[in-house]
Amino acid sequence: MGDRLEAWDRPGTSGTAGDEVPGPRAYARRWVFLLVVSLLSCSNAMLWLSFAPVADTVAQHFFLSMEQVNWLSLVYLVVSIPFGMAAIWILDSVGLRGATVLGAWLNFAGSLLRAVPCLDVRIPNPFAFFMSGQSLCAVAQTLVISSPAKLAALWFPEHQRATANMIGTMSNPLGILMANVLSPALVKKAEDIPMMLGIYIVPAALACFLATACLWESVPPTPPSAGAANSTSESFFHGLKLLIQNKAYVILAICFGGGIGIFSSFSALLEQILCANGYSNEFSGLCGALFIVFGILGALLLGLYVDRTKHFTEATKIGLCLTSMTFVAFALVSQLRGQTFALAAICSLLGLFGFSVAPVVMELAVECSFPVGEGASAGLIFVLGQAEGVLIMLLLTALTVRRTGPSFSTCQQGEEPLDWTESLLLLAGLCTLLTCVLVLFFNTPYRRLEAESGGPPSSRMCAREPKIISPTQVPPLETRGLTSPAGALQETPDPASLLKGHSEWAETSSKAEAC
Repeated sequence: MGDRLEAWDRPGTSGTAGDEVPGPRAYARRWVFLLVVSLLSCSNAMLWLSFAPVADTVAQHFFLSMEQVNWLSLVYLVVSIPFGMAAIWILDSVGLRGATVLGAWLNFAGSLLRAVPCLDVRIPNPFAFFMSGQSLCAVAQTLVISSPAKLAALWFPEHQRATANMIGTMSNPLGILMANVLSPALVKKAEDIPMMLGIYIVPAALACFLATACLWESVPPTPPSAGAANSTSESFFHGLKLLIQNKAYVILAICFGGGIGIFSSFSALLEQILCANGYSNEFSGLCGALFIVFGILGALLLGLYVDRTKHFTEATKIGLCLTSMTFVAFALVSQLRGQTFALAAICSLLGLFGFSVAPVVMELAVECSFPVGEGASAGLIFVLGQAEGVLIMLLLTALTVRRTGPSFSTCQQGEEPLDWTESLLLLAGLCTLLTCVLVLFFNTPYRRLEAESGGPPSSRMCAREPKIISPTQVPPLETRGLTSPAGALQETPDPASLLKGHSEWAETSSKAEAC
């Protein structure tokens, strides 16, 4: 396998002197592209949840309600619904580079706008600036969040796709981790909020500079795999139609989209849930950090595993089953006091089982929807996840009630502590329901791998002869029905007949590809 992939880095030969057929090739600059996309995604996630770990302090300093502070996180979910479909079109039509540069500038502009209320204390409505900045960053997220799957497909060879997708996808929770750690560490008192907002501008500015200066093209001159050569072979609207008609993809999108909404709500509301039961902001930040660290670790190990085995479906189903059981444990233990060790362990397991399957699911979405473009297949799941996240967050906050018993709250917003018991039980129930639906009803062939390996086509792909993808293989020239006697000397074909045979084979392959 390794020798074969190394051969892809060199032009392939057809077996005839002077008749070269370029083989798949991987370029070193693919890692630069991956670095830029990862940094941009990380910065965007930091801006998304920078307010959540210190929600009570922000509310107190700027005279905002907790509902307003929650909307600074919720706006990401709301904006992504109308702009998500446009982002899919931009990614597949304008190109990966254009979408990345546009997202980087929107992200940078939003980070600057958020800091305006800290420049002059006489600004009458700081919430408007906060919301405007967060909205720009939310639009940038729609362009960034679907990029890893497309980047992995266009720039990376088959044996590196899941790993590249894992790196790009996990940079988003890495940003959430940094926000959970940095915000409580930087904001010890209300006067520290301007410093926090200024620090978050730095990675956004760096990502904007690198995207503008270091990215030169959307696709490499030579595709790294046979699948990359057929990327985005369907038009935007026809691709969406195929996705909607694909039963396996619809089940995956709805179930994992709900998982995205659950994890988004969990990340945004974690501090408020824990402070109501006497846990400090620092401990909430620690739980959020463990949640992400173990998620990244699990994604790294799982990405390497599925790159070798291609067990996308099995890894997804097992991971989500373990996640559901852990969520039930969190819903129960988080309502008890003094359970710091247990909560830290549960949050670690949530990340290990839940976050780690995200890049695998994105690869699975591409596999079950091929030849629809990667931007559409991954982006539609993201849009559905954000829509479901809005509904889940609104439902969770609506179910909260004021505590009637003794209060041990450490929340600082000056309001009575809330009871999150019913909301958390609902969250655990939704996670379990979606997992059961996915496990019982989801099943799909890996269409992209079948197309690349020349395996039997799935029912939704056109019938064609198996495709030979080895760049050095000489097409067979034997006539059907004729066999040579055992031990007979084989006559070496002359160059003219060899060239003719290769031309006929190439013509047949091109017709099969066009179907």
